[in-house]
Amino acid sequence: MSRVASNPIQLPKGVEVKLDGADLTVKGGLGSLVLSLSDGIKCSQEGNVVHFQYEGAQLAAMAGTTRALVNNMVKGVSEGWERKLLLNGVGYRAKVSKTSVNLTVGLSHPVDYKLPGGVTAESPSPTEVVLKGIDKQAVGQAAAEIRSVRPPEPYKGKGIRYADEHVRRKEAKKK
Repeated sequence: MSRVASNPIQLPKGVEVKLDGADLTVKGGLGSLVLSLSDGIKCSQEGNVVHFQYEGAQLAAMAGTTRALVNNMVKGVSEGWERKLLLNGVGYRAKVSKTSVNLTVGLSHPVDYKLPGGVTAESPSPTEVVLKGIDKQAVGQAAAEIRSVRPPEPYKGKGIRYADEHVRRKEAKKK
């Protein structure tokens, strides 16, 4: 059985947690996020430490998941989340505007990806896109949707990939 829920969360300076019924609100320097707690999972705060309790063995996994989600929220409002994408291929490039990312990735048309609310993008070079936000799920989902436009292929390695992703290369067909 997992013991994730038994680990307390240390709140950094400038982050406050407020429990209003079943809704847990985390406020920090970068913004605020809200999570609805499941029935049977209780949250308590002592100073700058947050603890989770659950009733029954069936809720142990859900309590661990809730603790991990709240920990991600705390990190998001204090430091923020970032995901970096690399474009690899001849003529592959990205242009970032305020609300969208324009991708030219070898298709017959350019792809214009609209950014979801709370996620910002910047392009330090034409072959890099950096997504930032306070919600880990939203940043990761936006990165996955941009990557799905042209995932990396195993023969030449062309495509859009995460900066920390390793693409296994295959050997070309022999004559």
